[in-house]
Amino acid sequence: MSPVYAGIMGSGLLLFLLFMGMPIAFVMMLVGFLGITTLTSIEAALPLLADNLYGGVAHYPYTIIPLFVIMGAFASSAGITGELYNTFEKWFRRLPGGLGIATIAACAGFAAVSGSSVAAAAAMGTVALPEMQRFKYDPKLATGVIAAGGTLSFLIPPSLGFVIFGMLTEQSIGKLLIAGAVPGLLLSTLYGLVVFVKVKIDPQLAPMIHEKVTWKEKIVSLKGVWETLLVFFVVMGGIYGGFINPTEAGAIGACCLFLIVLLKRKLTVNGFVPGLLDTVRISVMVLFLVSGATLFSYFLALSTIPTAVSAWIAGLGISKYLVLGIITGIYLFLGCFLDAVSMMVLTLPVVFPVVLSLGFDPIWFGVVAVLMMEAGLITPPVGLNVYTLSGIARDVPMADIFRGVMPFLLGIFVLVFLLTLFPQLVTFLPNMMGR
Repeated sequence: MSPVYAGIMGSGLLLFLLFMGMPIAFVMMLVGFLGITTLTSIEAALPLLADNLYGGVAHYPYTIIPLFVIMGAFASSAGITGELYNTFEKWFRRLPGGLGIATIAACAGFAAVSGSSVAAAAAMGTVALPEMQRFKYDPKLATGVIAAGGTLSFLIPPSLGFVIFGMLTEQSIGKLLIAGAVPGLLLSTLYGLVVFVKVKIDPQLAPMIHEKVTWKEKIVSLKGVWETLLVFFVVMGGIYGGFINPTEAGAIGACCLFLIVLLKRKLTVNGFVPGLLDTVRISVMVLFLVSGATLFSYFLALSTIPTAVSAWIAGLGISKYLVLGIITGIYLFLGCFLDAVSMMVLTLPVVFPVVLSLGFDPIWFGVVAVLMMEAGLITPPVGLNVYTLSGIARDVPMADIFRGVMPFLLGIFVLVFLLTLFPQLVTFLPNMMGR
């Protein structure tokens, strides 16, 4: 059997088993193992399988995953979401759709101390949704804002999305995290503009709030952001300055937030134990996915499919931006059926070599890929943030939440377009780190 034919057969088997409902991590391990056995021997495949499973757990830099997840749990326990929302609500409430804009700003602030988008959507749903309901916001707008705002945790560092991308592509996780800062701020702004424009077009979506807030109240409310700023600048400033690596930054950030929880006397069993369990669950899931993806990547490399695809695309003589558009379209389609991490591990073994052969900067593409994964968190029928929020807003049909979140996809598309026109928005901070 020729290597390319074996690769095509293996990819077909992978898709079949996925549609049959087999977990993607085990699908990739099985297909990778069978493929390597076919193209080499079982004596070569068995040690490779064992080394991947052990290496995924024993590799020191991978400890960044539980550290970033537990940061989100500690941030929720410390009540940071509520304090951020109260601060931004006082500054933005008089604008059209002010509570929605405040929710986006609070989500961006929470993203700066949490790497989990689902945790952000859940935490902000319990804080912001009741307030928007109290002021008679349209349910579709209120839930859509929270579901979209939660996705910012996948882009704004510390972000699990960049950690997983770096692990799969062997790119610098530190540079990827730094690269997400400016796009994260831009996307937050675009989300806020979506809310503003929607309410300007249809004021009935968000009735104006006429309660005045004095400048003294606004200034005093800024005390609610000091914890977030402290942790963000300690973690990201340490990485950017080269004083600590990303793993050490995750440990320092988790310790800082743990101390804040202790000082505020908010450490409870009901808050601490579920956070630890979520950390274990997410970490094990990601590590298994990465192990499976690595084994499958070995099989694809042996099959020479990535090289053949790259050569075929280069031979077509079409614009590299057209190819990029096709890749982003594929990601948008896959986001309707797969979660963000599964999309990464499934596609990057083939897509990433193609992107490199076209001459795109790998760090820049990491940001674009994470943006498209972010879109997958809110696209029907499998939008994890929407499912999370539907468990909180039980009186809002899931279909209405999906309708409410759809306009925010425009913000993601606009940002991808801007980053394609001006790649320096992504690359200038990481490039300064390298000097």
